[in-house]
Amino acid sequence: MRGEGCYLWDDQGQRYLDGSGGAFVANIGHGVREIADAIAAQAARIAYLSGAAFTSPPVEALATELAALTPGDLNHIYFLSSGSEAVEAALKLARQYWVESGRPEKQDIISLSPGYHGNTLLAMSASARPHYATFFREWIVDVHRVPAPLAFYCACRGADASCEVCSGTVLEKKILEVGADRIAAFIAEPVGGSSTGATVPRQDYWRTVRDICDRHEVLFIADEVACGAGRTGTWSALEPYGVVPDIMTMGKGIAGGYTPLSAVAAPRRIVDVIARGSGALAHAQTFSHHPVLCAAGLATLRYLREHALVARAATMGRVFHDKLSALLDLPHVGDVRGRGMLAGIDFVLDRDTRTPFPRKAKVAERFTDAALLAGLMVWPNVGHANGVDGDIIMLAPPFIIEASQIDELVTRFRTAYDASVAGALATT
Repeated sequence: MRGEGCYLWDDQGQRYLDGSGGAFVANIGHGVREIADAIAAQAARIAYLSGAAFTSPPVEALATELAALTPGDLNHIYFLSSGSEAVEAALKLARQYWVESGRPEKQDIISLSPGYHGNTLLAMSASARPHYATFFREWIVDVHRVPAPLAFYCACRGADASCEVCSGTVLEKKILEVGADRIAAFIAEPVGGSSTGATVPRQDYWRTVRDICDRHEVLFIADEVACGAGRTGTWSALEPYGVVPDIMTMGKGIAGGYTPLSAVAAPRRIVDVIARGSGALAHAQTFSHHPVLCAAGLATLRYLREHALVARAATMGRVFHDKLSALLDLPHVGDVRGRGMLAGIDFVLDRDTRTPFPRKAKVAERFTDAALLAGLMVWPNVGHANGVDGDIIMLAPPFIIEASQIDELVTRFRTAYDASVAGALATT
């Protein structure tokens, strides 16, 4: 197996256009020599140090550069190895902050449904994926949920200013129902990932959420593991809304897939409370602040900057979405949404009524298999429409993709659609 630019080759020599960047990770493309060289150089110098005992130049440099990119006062960075780990640490940070502030009763979490935040137990608890309960219900922490602003399935289509879900005021309703004195944090993806198919809330949504969290003293955790690092055309997905969260998680694209790397960003006003109390976040992992992982992140960050790839994700993202909108001529494509280099294509049985395919039809799975045969890598997800039904195909190509390759992606998408949806219809 090998990769170069926007393409992958398997061991039989078959070429695939990587339309999803793996799991929304490969933002700078495959086979970038500069990143590999940075990893090798750091590994030769010092590969591992305990983050509990030492720091290192790549850790310090990456923290400095990330702090300059994150919004507002989020200038303290904690490095980990995966998005799930970052979410786990962020939620624990929020809880510890309230305990050290003398308010231990603030222990509950609110998240969006649908939503996804990872696979470790606390992160999995915050995720709204009903099938997790089939195997792990006894281990999952109870989390309060409010509906995600999935305008395509809302009766108002996102247009009603008074709609509690699309406006975000449903969050305040839930806080008042549970009791603000119990809520530690609200966690959400600023632009939806695979659970909602790249849903983009309306312009006032996050400002409303920020105001609600401020008034009720609830920490707002922005999970930007999937949608951050330039994926939506700005470094932070929240940037266009002028909103700063209390804590932010990052991952996936911050090292471009060359190493597993994630981060939690927090402000001094939170960190200092813990520093004056117990002295440190009650969280430690063997590979936190790993020099080689951070060297990869630093090289990726600099590559993104030197090649202006975040700006390219914005400009080419407009081309991307313009060309994808042509897929709406397919009768069972209900919606094409997203921002920058992140898109979700929603398959429906009936577009007028927005009726999803029944789960037994396995449309997303059929399409993904057909796409692979057509030489296209995509990322599927299911269940967003009502918790069971709903089929989404996610696209998140490298920022370096050319217009001609987007045309190729659309062509291969149509080929896969023709090969898969007919079979799905026969099962309904």
